[in-house]
Amino acid sequence: MWDNGAFSAFTKGTPLQPTKFYNWVEPRLGHPHWAVIPDVIDGSVEQQRQYVNEWPFEPEYGCPVWHLALPTDYLLELTDRFPKVCFGSSGAYWNVGSPSWEKRVDEAFNALARHRKRIPWVHMLRGLAQAGKRWPFASADSVNVARNFKNGSGRDCERMAREIDAIQTPVEWVCPTGDQTELF
Repeated sequence: MWDNGAFSAFTKGTPLQPTKFYNWVEPRLGHPHWAVIPDVIDGSVEQQRQYVNEWPFEPEYGCPVWHLALPTDYLLELTDRFPKVCFGSSGAYWNVGSPSWEKRVDEAFNALARHRKRIPWVHMLRGLAQAGKRWPFASADSVNVARNFKNGSGRDCERMAREIDAIQTPVEWVCPTGDQTELF
């Protein structure tokens, strides 16, 4: 997965430069490699659509971001156009793993389950700590190994990577209330 740098730009207060990103990522795209489509953290649906519509590569090499603060209808729109989607924590749902975040992610998976026979590939941005819990994330990321590499040996990082890779998520979505009827 190639990240677009929107999170770093957002936290530094600098503008995202999509053209530079496209030029950089183009020679790196090819199965199994894909990229996060540029996005606007805390932006509107219209701002997100603009980047999604400008994506210059095939859909299978791009993964649009659905920010949790946006409507679930937009999430469903994205999954109709792309085989993968990223969940991004924003607005009231910035704090990954908080009770409001958990409720919103439950709502998103409920919407996906109502809309599709199978849950599509969902990548959780900044969500590695949520892997192995109740949500069927296909993948997640974190800067944990990269940040901690400087504090340990290469062997420590290899161990961390193996532990992360061993985490399995559920294949299917099951409502936390146990009441599957609320899906339909």
